[in-house]
Amino acid sequence: MRADRLVSLVLLLRQHGRLSAAELARELEVSTRTVLRDVEALSAAGVPVYAERGRHGGFVLLPGFRTELTGLNHDEALALLVAGSRRGAQAFGLGTALASAMRKVVDALPESYRATAAGAAQRLLIDPEIDLLARRPVVEEVPDAIVAEVRRAVFAGHKLRIRYAAVDQAPKWRTVDPIGLVTVRDQGYLLATRSGADRTYRLSRVLAAEELAVPAQRPDRVDLDRAWQERSTRFRTGGDQVTVLVRVDPARRQDLVGTALAIRTEEADADGRLRLEVTFQDPRHAEWALWHLATSAEALAPEWLRDSLRNRAAAMATCYGESP
Repeated sequence: MRADRLVSLVLLLRQHGRLSAAELARELEVSTRTVLRDVEALSAAGVPVYAERGRHGGFVLLPGFRTELTGLNHDEALALLVAGSRRGAQAFGLGTALASAMRKVVDALPESYRATAAGAAQRLLIDPEIDLLARRPVVEEVPDAIVAEVRRAVFAGHKLRIRYAAVDQAPKWRTVDPIGLVTVRDQGYLLATRSGADRTYRLSRVLAAEELAVPAQRPDRVDLDRAWQERSTRFRTGGDQVTVLVRVDPARRQDLVGTALAIRTEEADADGRLRLEVTFQDPRHAEWALWHLATSAEALAPEWLRDSLRNRAAAMATCYGESP
């Protein structure tokens, strides 16, 4: 909305002192022509914004008319700024709104807290884009229009019609009763029910969404944390699970445990290696996990897994057996 953009423009000038039309356009995600029109509108409304000419010129706002956010101490302000650094809002299409909100929070802070809270927030990093091994998370892009439609149905308590592409299935339309939205490691999920049965939909697989003017069949209150835990448990205990007996180097135990669904038994062998009975989601999951551990782990059973890993290793050896 234009009113929100005008407020954001004023806050940007108040925080930075001087910004060019191009810099404002980049921050507000609009064109420079739109910025110029907004500046004219602010001036006409009596907001003291003016242009400074020259090589290092830009738009400047005269000091004044500041509203302080009373009752907020330093740690509370810091918590808000750190929360604003999390990327969960991106999964729900709220990234732009969050950035605007953070500008308003900083601007409304008492003068004594503004600089120290903002500086302290720069010393804290939550969920960086890469870990120490330079691995980047898989970022799933979901069109803002789709997320906004899903979000509206969730908040309004209306039924939702989605065109969903399930794994290994052709996309099809289905009508659901939305319960809530969850983000896990930058991946967004819609918790819903369909014909009374619990359903979990990955937002990146929603190809289209339409809020219906029909009340959803759902409880007035919901504990999303408990609902997510229950669905996660059902997911881990369902499907074509397999149990594998593995010998693993103690130094790589955590790598194995981190990928398995559950550890059933564990004991130490005479040579120092660990012997574990672990459960995986399905045969493909088991093969993938053991292959990535290379010679640090050995599958002792079942035999089909040993055969599969041996065949894969033989194919790899053949591929690299001769110089290109």
